Amino acid sequence: MKITYLDLKNWRNFKAAKFALQSRMFIVGPNATGKSNILDSLRFLSEVADPQGGLQRAISSRRGISPIRSLFARKDPEVMVRVQLEHEGTAWDYALAFKSGKARDAVVVSSEVVKKGAKVLLSRPDGDDDKDAERLSQSHLEQVTANRSFRELATALTSIRYLHVVPQLVRESLPSTGSAKDPFGRDFLERLASVPDKTRKGRLKKIEKALQVAVPQLRQMDLVRDVRGTPHLRLRYHHWRPNAGWQQEEQLSDGTLRLLGLLWALMDKGGPLLLEEPELSLHSAVAAKVPQMMARVLQRSDRQVIVTTHSADLLGDEGIAPEEILLLTPTSDGTRATVGADDEEIRALMAAGVPASTAVLPRTAPENIAELDTVSLDSPG
Repeated sequence: MKITYLDLKNWRNFKAAKFALQSRMFIVGPNATGKSNILDSLRFLSEVADPQGGLQRAISSRRGISPIRSLFARKDPEVMVRVQLEHEGTAWDYALAFKSGKARDAVVVSSEVVKKGAKVLLSRPDGDDDKDAERLSQSHLEQVTANRSFRELATALTSIRYLHVVPQLVRESLPSTGSAKDPFGRDFLERLASVPDKTRKGRLKKIEKALQVAVPQLRQMDLVRDVRGTPHLRLRYHHWRPNAGWQQEEQLSDGTLRLLGLLWALMDKGGPLLLEEPELSLHSAVAAKVPQMMARVLQRSDRQVIVTTHSADLLGDEGIAPEEILLLTPTSDGTRATVGADDEEIRALMAAGVPASTAVLPRTAPENIAELDTVSLDSPG
């Protein structure tokens, strides 16, 4: 499944934003312009489509509609997320709009439209909604009794995966939240252990080879269970003591754990993969190789990968095209989203061989960044 277009209205930083998405996409912009919020709009639809989630749960997990609705919305109370996607040769168009209801904390569907190709399969509110307004508390996307004609779309949206591994959660082996979509690594080792042995061993062997490049001292990697059945990642390093023991995940560096999580996610099968700043804790030389890792994934599985980043090393890859860049710019009327290929300056620079790190990143620096040099950090008194 590939998301080809995203249209946002009054979603957090964005009063209005419309842009095309490629199989590989890099979202860049200054701090607090909404890079994470773009990923969250796709996570939101995925949660709505999940039969164990739904609209109300997706809203409540974000602390209600108020934090979601853009501060730039002014008189228009409606929030809308619309996607166009391709799945198994079929073009889909799904739009969900919602607003506050009459009851406290209530959220109601103001519009829900599903198109398959040129055919409209659903357009709400409909006559049944007019007769029973309570129906508007749920989307049809989340209801198996209502989404029969477009269940393929619902299934595709639930396949979206967001990943932002927090090494400390992996080390502490915290119990699973019960969600199959935990993005922070709480149940990362359980997820590895649940994969069939042959598949897991094959992936870990490939990851081991990749880690040996980034961590030359690494000798061997394995996954084992302790006496309580809890899975543990263990690694052995080349050492001055030839029979030195294994180290487990709590002894591994942040960078090693994050790189391992990134490599596993890229090798995993599924729908679009949303990655939050994958360069964190990685050596600059390793971060520079992430785009090529993504490219190899696309060649093998055609899985879509959408990334937020601040990294000049990552964006220095010469294979990145201007249409794979989404530049976010703060304005007095909300954040503006521009695809690199639609910006004349970026397009011209990258056509001349200038990498995205040089053509785009300077545009993301705060206007008055030099003033930081004059800020006094002396303690008062």
